[in-house]
Amino acid sequence: MSGISAFWQSRYRTDAPADMPDNETLRLLLSHHSVRAYLPDPLPPGALEIGIAAASSVATSSNLQSWSVVAVEDAETRKKIAALCGNQKHVQTAPLFLAWVVDLGRLERIADRSGFGHEALEYQEAFLMSSLDTGIAAQNAVTAFESLGLGTVYIGGLRNHPDDVAELLGLPPKTVAVVGLCVGYPDPEHQTGIKPRLPQDVVLHHERYETAREAEAIGSYDQRADAYQQEQGLPSRAWSDTVAERVARVKGLGGRHVIHDVLNRLGFLLK
Repeated sequence: MSGISAFWQSRYRTDAPADMPDNETLRLLLSHHSVRAYLPDPLPPGALEIGIAAASSVATSSNLQSWSVVAVEDAETRKKIAALCGNQKHVQTAPLFLAWVVDLGRLERIADRSGFGHEALEYQEAFLMSSLDTGIAAQNAVTAFESLGLGTVYIGGLRNHPDDVAELLGLPPKTVAVVGLCVGYPDPEHQTGIKPRLPQDVVLHHERYETAREAEAIGSYDQRADAYQQEQGLPSRAWSDTVAERVARVKGLGGRHVIHDVLNRLGFLLK
């Protein structure tokens, strides 16, 4: 098996449909995997800037461009961020850490300078729109970095202590770092494989949302995901059991259940 079929098989652990499109971009996308072990080497010149250029090239709602990025290369600052993110070692060891920021503050300042009000920024839609735009931008940067041979991993733990992160990064009101991103050259001696994802008959719906075969398809996926776990030397587990346990109690939010109050303190009213 070669070409796009091999990448499909790694992603889904099933044979690829016949006559799949195949090109370098598709192979890059299907081969994505999180990297949590990095070499100390710095990024090549221009890598950060072209990654952000790729992020800036995504679609943005109403052309508001309501996101920002704080690039952190200082070792001591990365150490502090790692502590705030649950002591994830790779946050400290990756040579570059990017904090992706929902930035309604810039829109507010623009409105103030223009003499207009900014009532619309007080509603949940504004925060939801900006969060979506920020995530889309971050993913474009990931693809750009991976095309350069770099590895990445998202850090949701950046939301563990949003107030402290905001103070550390000097974020103004109506801004919040919603996700982090480690970037660097993967350490070839400590890498994982391509993690299987849910099959398309679970996530892809034609014309109407259907659940008739969902339980059966997820049961089969549980077996494939567990096989990957064991291949990586990790404990055997069913993906669906892990998901059910995660959403069963507020404890599964890792302390982030207070995010609404935190956002209020950071200037987001969220009516």
